[in-house]
Amino acid sequence: MTQSKILIGLVAVVLLAMMSMFTVSQTEKAIKFQLGEIVKNDYEPGLHFKFPIINNIRTFDARIQTMDAKPERFLTAEKKNVIVDSFVKWRIGNVSTFYTSVAGDIDQANLRLDQIIKDAFRSEFSKRNIKQLISTDRSAIREILTNNSKAMAAELGMEIVDVQVMRIDLPPEVSSSVFRRMEAERERVAREFRSQGAEAAERIRADADRQRVVTLANAFRDAEKLRGEGDATSADIYAKAYGADTEFFTFYRSLNAYKKTFSSSSMMVLDPESDFFQYFKKQTK
Repeated sequence: MTQSKILIGLVAVVLLAMMSMFTVSQTEKAIKFQLGEIVKNDYEPGLHFKFPIINNIRTFDARIQTMDAKPERFLTAEKKNVIVDSFVKWRIGNVSTFYTSVAGDIDQANLRLDQIIKDAFRSEFSKRNIKQLISTDRSAIREILTNNSKAMAAELGMEIVDVQVMRIDLPPEVSSSVFRRMEAERERVAREFRSQGAEAAERIRADADRQRVVTLANAFRDAEKLRGEGDATSADIYAKAYGADTEFFTFYRSLNAYKKTFSSSSMMVLDPESDFFQYFKKQTK
């Protein structure tokens, strides 16, 4: 009987010890309640103690959470809609404030944070036109949005880590209008380039035609000059040859005339006593 009481006592002590201890991991934040009232929330990772029944512990995920917002429309400074796709990285800052604000519910926290981020987007986008939103450095927009939403998020016990704008699009109806304007502008530029190209082609063609005429004229001039010089040289050679032996030169020319005449015609009507046949009459000694 005594041993049974001792065993029961040991079991009770072990259970009491287990109920008096709790652990907090590195990825958690913990709150200790005493009869429903928060009494402590700054626990370091490790083993801690509490009073059974009087105290109860609730832990929350302290890792970075992601709120992936649905694409939302915002008005720019020029009163045009843009569709913004973004996400927010956040984590629990003050766990006590987080619990009292959203009851420690991650989904509820995302809903509240979504409204804060939308207000920050609406405020910033209303100060800029579409060109500024596209050309501005995304890191600058991210820094402004993060700073503007930090204070309001802190009121919910949340710490904003990062705000990222993944995409800024125009609505379909605006995109079509912009596309048509861009297409018309590109066509205008293309027509201008084609016109400039046609003008350059005509200029090059005219210059080539001019150079062709000049080249042909120069070539004809040089050819005529060379032909005249050749004819003069030929005439001079003929004259010298004729002067060297007049009888032979006359005979040679008559032979060439016979050759051309007899090879081109089979009938001739001539006076047999004409000079053309003078070498047919003479007897070779």
